[in-house]
Amino acid sequence: MDLITFQVIRGSLVNACKEAGIVLRNTAFSPNIKERMDHSTAIITPNIELVAQAEHIPVHLGSMSWGVKNTLKHIDELEEGDIIIVNDPYIAGTHLPDLLMIKPVFFKGEIIAFVVNKAHHSDIGGMTPGSMPSDASEIYQEGLIIPPVKLVKRGRVNEDILRLILANVRTPKVRLGDIEAQISANMILEKRIVEIAKKYGTESLLEVMEKMLVRSERMLRRRIAHIPQGKYQGEDYLEAKDKILRIKATIEIKEGNILIDFRGSDEQVDEPINAVMGVTLACVLYVLKTISDPYGIANDGYLRITKVYAPEGTIVNAKPPAPVSGGNVETSQRIVDVLFKALSKALPNTIPAASQGTMNNISVGGYDEKGNGWTFYETIGGGMGARPMLDGLDGVHTHMTNTMNTPIEVLEKYYPIMFVKYELRRDSCGAGMWRGGCGIERVWIFLGKKATLSIMGNRVYTRPWGLKGGMPGAPAEYIIEKSDGKTIRLKPMSTIRIFKGDKIIIRTPGGGGYGDPLKRDREKVINDYLNGKISKETMNNVYNIQYTIGEGEKPNVI
Repeated sequence: MDLITFQVIRGSLVNACKEAGIVLRNTAFSPNIKERMDHSTAIITPNIELVAQAEHIPVHLGSMSWGVKNTLKHIDELEEGDIIIVNDPYIAGTHLPDLLMIKPVFFKGEIIAFVVNKAHHSDIGGMTPGSMPSDASEIYQEGLIIPPVKLVKRGRVNEDILRLILANVRTPKVRLGDIEAQISANMILEKRIVEIAKKYGTESLLEVMEKMLVRSERMLRRRIAHIPQGKYQGEDYLEAKDKILRIKATIEIKEGNILIDFRGSDEQVDEPINAVMGVTLACVLYVLKTISDPYGIANDGYLRITKVYAPEGTIVNAKPPAPVSGGNVETSQRIVDVLFKALSKALPNTIPAASQGTMNNISVGGYDEKGNGWTFYETIGGGMGARPMLDGLDGVHTHMTNTMNTPIEVLEKYYPIMFVKYELRRDSCGAGMWRGGCGIERVWIFLGKKATLSIMGNRVYTRPWGLKGGMPGAPAEYIIEKSDGKTIRLKPMSTIRIFKGDKIIIRTPGGGGYGDPLKRDREKVINDYLNGKISKETMNNVYNIQYTIGEGEKPNVI
């Protein structure tokens, strides 16, 4: 095949995923999907390998092929027009709020691809609104479990299954709109693949898919060829409600292959901080992508030379009935931190310091005066870890999440909340020759009568680490100021009732610094001070710089 044809088909596959993502976003009902874009779309080969994706959510995308393989084991026959729905984490690969939809693409009677999407629904039932209960001790408390079933059979929606799902959620109208958006996304993606097959032929389409996978494998081989053979270890800690859990990884580079071994990680717990194997594989895929080919397409080609061993029954490969709602939002972030820490020894002066290491999950819901349910879910950005030769970015989502900011105006329109502060968090950035990014402070007041609030975060007791002498970023803080003046500091995993007038304060972690702070450029330190990123005390005491504000200068107050 000539290079031009290859690039045209390759680009068409990627752009088809992007188009399907836009369709899903534009037709969804919930702000979580429409505004935050908490969804992902991808193409899977007939051999069940992820080959193309839109630039969506790494923890969704990296678990796609694992979820499809497991799901198809439960389906006896695939027919044209079928769409399978599943959310069982031990099959689909993430957690219950993520509904995975799979559609086989037929052309001339044969399956030439699978189109898939995954979207996070802001409620799927369970013991708390938002389906992210910090008190869950088993998966049955986290929400409705949907095994692999045909939601659409031969082009017709199975209304019985749809009614069953909607009867178990607090916001059925919104859920219906989001489910229909997922169906639409798969249909448009199927249409585009069939168009490619008609124009270029099935053989050319499958040839390009294979070449895309081979290219990713080749790029990773080139990268690890520059890493000395050997074993590199990293470990870090994850915060459950009342305990600290260890995640450990050993990365072995040997004869052009990679073995990642998670032995030494703690056993699973009866708290929703466990991760299923699909999440761990997604983390591995993400990290391999970052070190091998930043501008290429992430796909399962990386896994062709990579073996992952995660002992069953641990927090990185839980087994039923362990609760797992926090696995792909919190444990995933720590798995990435551990892998990067190990790689910092294999690739010195390449790996960044730790980013915020949490998604700061906020889910809240209740009922209005008419008895209608409402649920609100979001994640909040924080500081990116400093990079060699570059500061970390301020107030962004990092690593296994890639969602957008939820606009204040949208949230205030749909929910009984009023925002009173949303800004970068001063002095949260880890000091260094290159400083970490600043976290975020986001504060809102509850205006309804009563609701249930669940917070699932991390880095409250541990801080994002720095590298090469860089200092750690500030820890997270989750605080409720009650209307009667009482202040409650929440644990990393907390569920609490809130009432009218309560103020919810979220302060997210900053990123770790990189390099000796005393080697930071004086002008950069002063600019950070003048721009409100650091205080005068930090400028004086950490960076040892004395600066007097000149005439006409005024530091920004954030």
